[in-house]
Amino acid sequence: MNPEEKDISAESPKWSSGRFPALWDFRHSEFSGLFEKAEFPWDLLKLLDTYLNSKLEALSGPKIRSSVPAGVHIEGDVFIDEGCTVEEGSYIRGPAWIGRGCEIRSGCYIRGGVLAGEGAVLGHSSEFKHCILFGLAQAPHFNYVGDSVMGRHAHIGAGVILSNFRLDGKAVPVRALGSKGRIDSGLPKFGALIGDGSEIGCNTVLNPGTILGEGSVVMPLSLVSGTWPRGSRIENQAMRRPS
Repeated sequence: MNPEEKDISAESPKWSSGRFPALWDFRHSEFSGLFEKAEFPWDLLKLLDTYLNSKLEALSGPKIRSSVPAGVHIEGDVFIDEGCTVEEGSYIRGPAWIGRGCEIRSGCYIRGGVLAGEGAVLGHSSEFKHCILFGLAQAPHFNYVGDSVMGRHAHIGAGVILSNFRLDGKAVPVRALGSKGRIDSGLPKFGALIGDGSEIGCNTVLNPGTILGEGSVVMPLSLVSGTWPRGSRIENQAMRRPS
């Protein structure tokens, strides 16, 4: 944990009232300060810009601390910690925070507002925009991760898309567990919240506002919407909603 982070590991998140599933274990989060003011889990996305900019401004010393080959494009305010692998052909636009030991593979496009924890994988021909990847999260091949949060050790297979925009352009609504009603997130762009240790099979699409509790498994070629409890196993649901 960075010294400027407040230790809130013993506290429960404000949203832990049974309306939403368990998502992320604060005890393993190097970005614990993000949770302090979050009333709902998607508030992490609303707080992201301010939090990321404050971390970048507070840094002392060099911001690029790993070897970066000549074929990498970097612009804007970007921090790359020690021990990272950055391959030729990747494009990194700040603001962005790349934690210790991350992999940024060839063809990766980071286009601002990205916070990646220690050991995360930002993969080949994958695009990342205004998103959070907690430690050891992996999006390794042909993925789109926009306006989304991936928990620790979460993995999305090749071709997985976290869709973040409704076709009608309206703000993305969210379902609480066991509720038929919807909550207005207030976010015109909102992809998915993926809990720690979840596994998303290849060529799956998570529709805007999808929330998957920790340890969930989504089978390949699935179309998923709604909010799912921890440990869910989701097959191709088409347009079926969770109860």
